[in-house]
Amino acid sequence: MATRIYTKTGDRGSTSLIGGTRVSKSHLRIEAYGTVDELNSHIGLCRDLLPDEPGRMTLHEIQDRLFTIGSSLACDPSKGSKMQLPDLDERDVEWLEKEIDRMNEQLPEMKSFILPGGHAIVSQLHIARCVARRAERCCVRLEPGQAETDLLPLKYLNRLSDYLFILSRYTGMQLNAAEIPWKPRVR
Repeated sequence: MATRIYTKTGDRGSTSLIGGTRVSKSHLRIEAYGTVDELNSHIGLCRDLLPDEPGRMTLHEIQDRLFTIGSSLACDPSKGSKMQLPDLDERDVEWLEKEIDRMNEQLPEMKSFILPGGHAIVSQLHIARCVARRAERCCVRLEPGQAETDLLPLKYLNRLSDYLFILSRYTGMQLNAAEIPWKPRVR
């Protein structure tokens, strides 16, 4: 028989962190890794919709890093984990920066703010970008006085939202979807 997905241990609004500590499902740590999980799901949809194979491979790598961040957030920081957790590395951030630079070199200069839209995948990439920003904000609220060494997930999420913005523009360019400039109404 397959393992059951339900345990019934969360029926009263609490859940366990890695390490066994029970916390409310409204705890900031749960909100943070839940938002990273939501972002990962949006990235999966983007990967399915993206017409570019190298871009799909990049998004697959990003999903792996988001699982790494999520597993780190799911740990009780006051207890050491007996599990071997995957690691995030400064090279992961540098890799995103290189991808941003590679795509940005091929894009026309932005002369105004642009509205999300123009093609379904472009819009979906903008949604993922916004969720990445929210995940970053959740992590900032979680550990306001973090040590410098613990800031790598924040840095990665920050760069990821930049990457998703550039990827949305790059994908729109590949699909010949016109960017929609924001033209503020002035009275």
